Amino acid sequence: MTPPDAVAVAASTSKPARSPLSRKRVDTVISRSVAWFGIVFGLQAVPLLLTQYHLGQPLWSAITVGAMFGSLVVALLCSSIKRWVIGSHLLVSFVYVAALLTWPFFLADPEVTQVGNHWLYQLTTVATATAAIGFPVRRALAYLIIVPIIYGVIRVTPAGGTAPWELGVFDAVYAIILGGAVLVIVTMTRVAATSVDEAQGAALDRYARAVRQHATEVERVHVDSIVHDSVLTTLLTAARAESPEQRVLAAQMASNAMQHLREAALVSPDDGSTVRLRQLADRIVSAAREMQAPFAVRVRSLDTRVIPSAQAEALYSAAVQAMVNSVQHAGGPEVRRWLRVSGVHGGAVEIEVGDSGQGFDLALVPEARLGVRRSIIERTSSAGGQATVVSAPGKGTVVTLAWPVFTLDALDVDDTPNDEGARS
Repeated sequence: MTPPDAVAVAASTSKPARSPLSRKRVDTVISRSVAWFGIVFGLQAVPLLLTQYHLGQPLWSAITVGAMFGSLVVALLCSSIKRWVIGSHLLVSFVYVAALLTWPFFLADPEVTQVGNHWLYQLTTVATATAAIGFPVRRALAYLIIVPIIYGVIRVTPAGGTAPWELGVFDAVYAIILGGAVLVIVTMTRVAATSVDEAQGAALDRYARAVRQHATEVERVHVDSIVHDSVLTTLLTAARAESPEQRVLAAQMASNAMQHLREAALVSPDDGSTVRLRQLADRIVSAAREMQAPFAVRVRSLDTRVIPSAQAEALYSAAVQAMVNSVQHAGGPEVRRWLRVSGVHGGAVEIEVGDSGQGFDLALVPEARLGVRRSIIERTSSAGGQATVVSAPGKGTVVTLAWPVFTLDALDVDDTPNDEGARS
C-alpha cells in the first residue's frame, strides 16, 4: 500500500526532555544509599560485636543487637519501596541513641575493662546519616554534634574502658567530621534538586504564558480550517453536484458542517475540559458511516484514556476532512476505504484514514488548496499532534493522525483483547 517513492509530510513538535534531577528523585537515591551504607557498616561491626557481646547483660545485648540491625533492615526495605522513608530512618537514629545511653547501665561485669572502642561506635556515622535523612537540617546538625560527644564522654568513663580524654575527644571529632560530610552532601544535593524543581516550574509557567500568547495564531488556523471544512468544501461540493448521489453527499456535508459549527461554539479551545478517547472514536466512526462511500472501521485499545477537548476537536475535524477527500477524489465504488482508531502506548491515540484509490503527488498540490495542508496537517500540528500524508499516483492514500507526538520507537500499539471491528 505504501510505495517507496511515496511523499510523506509530517508536522511535529519536540517532546520536552525529562529532567534528570528532581527533589523526589534525589531523596529516593539518598535514602537508599544511606540505607545500604548502614547495612555495610553494620556488617563491618559484626566481628567487634561478637568479641564484646558478653560484656553487656544478655537481655540488653539481645534487645540492642536485634533492634539496631532490625531498624537498619527496615530502613532499607522502606527506602526500596519508597514508603515510610523518613520514619524508618528516624527509627535508626532513635534506636542508636537509646542503645548508646543505656550501654553503661547494663554491663555484665563493671569490673571487666573494655578494650578499644565499643561496637556501637562503628554505627555512629550511620546514625548521623539517617538523622540527616529524617530530620530538618538544624535538628540533624544538633544530632550530629551531640551524639558523638555522648559517646566520647562515655568512652573516658570506667564503663567505656577508661580511655584517655584525648582519645575520647578524637573519637567524637572523627565521628562528627564523617557525619558532617554526609550531612553537607545530603543538604547540598537537596538544595540543588529543589532549585531545579523551582526552575522547571518557572519554565512551565513561561511556557503556559507563551501558549496563551500563541492562541491568536492557533485560532486563526482554526477559523481558516472551519471556513474550509464547513463552508468552502460544502459550497464547492454543492456547486459540482449533478447526480442524485452527489446531491445527497452535499446535503450530508451541509448537515455535518452546521453540527460542527454548533459544537465549536460550545467548546472553548482553552477551557481545560477533556473527553474520553472512546467518545472521540465514536464521533469519528459516526461520521464515517454517514459518508457516501463505505469505510471499513476498526477501533481498539481505547479503554478509559482521555484527551483535551481542543485536541479531540482538531483530530475529529482532520479525520473527517481526510474521509471527505477520499470520497471526493479517490474513485468510485471499487475503491477500498478504511478507518482505524487505536490507543497507543503512553495514553496517546492514532487515527488512520486510508484508501486504495487514485492517489496523488502531494508536491504538485497548489498552495491555495487548503484541504490537506491547512485542514489536516497544520490543524493537527497546532493541536500538538502530527499528521502524516502518504500517497502516490495510482497507489492510494494513507493519512495518519497521532496525538501527542512520539518517536517511532514509542508508538507501541497495545494489542489488548478489547478490540472492536465494524464495517459500514
